[in-house]
Amino acid sequence: MGMKAAESPSSMAAAKGSTSSAGTSFPTVETASVKIAADDFPASVFPLEMKRKRKLHFNKIEKRMMTEHGKDASQRVELRERIITAATEAFTSKGIKSITMDDIAAALGISKRTLYEVFSDKESLLKECILKAQADRDKYLQKVFEQSHNVLEVILAVFQKSIEMFHQTNKRFFEDIKKYPKVYEMMKNRQDSDSMKTMSFFKTGVEQGIFRSDVNFAIVNLLVREQFDVLLNTDICNEYSFIEVYESIMFTYIRGISTEKGARVLEDFIQEYRKNRIED
Repeated sequence: MGMKAAESPSSMAAAKGSTSSAGTSFPTVETASVKIAADDFPASVFPLEMKRKRKLHFNKIEKRMMTEHGKDASQRVELRERIITAATEAFTSKGIKSITMDDIAAALGISKRTLYEVFSDKESLLKECILKAQADRDKYLQKVFEQSHNVLEVILAVFQKSIEMFHQTNKRFFEDIKKYPKVYEMMKNRQDSDSMKTMSFFKTGVEQGIFRSDVNFAIVNLLVREQFDVLLNTDICNEYSFIEVYESIMFTYIRGISTEKGARVLEDFIQEYRKNRIED
């Protein structure tokens, strides 16, 4: 009377899990909720078709995650480009010192936190603005070089592009940039690199009969660079426009190194240029 009824084999199986003839233990209700890879069990438990479907399912999830990650990366790149464009416009039109990171964030309609997630500080942003401008100029120079007949045409095209840039740039930009040592040093290094390329241009111009062969181009190039620095640090632009002074320097410089052939190319350019010149 006091003894419990013997448990049936079926109830024991329910408690412990039934066993196949091969001795393989099947998952019970209690273990079914545990996440175990399908490959841990024999094909009789997870048929090949089920395995295939599960693999397809996980592949879709992985692909969706990669797509979403790609979108995030693309959006971040787009935001970065927008920031550089907005900052470049602000720095060149109003000077660097007067523009804050708050101003740039507000202009873009983003939070300052978002801006700092992309650029850690103002100088790193300024650096990227300068690098972008240099890259754009390099592309333009390459395009002009491929379409020109001689190096003087290239120099004059770059001169004209520089005039357009100066029209869009506040003089304070050139004054302010010296207050950012890393960026200023980067620009000076690039200027040195450009000078070496300019010397190569002069050599080609001599070979083309455009420039005189009796000129020390290293000295001339150095003088032009120094004159430009003087131009930025004197009051001459209070009496004459920056563009007028810059033109006088460049045209006098090119006339002095040109042969008769080069002088004709220059005069044709000046006549056409002055017809279409952007006035202050």
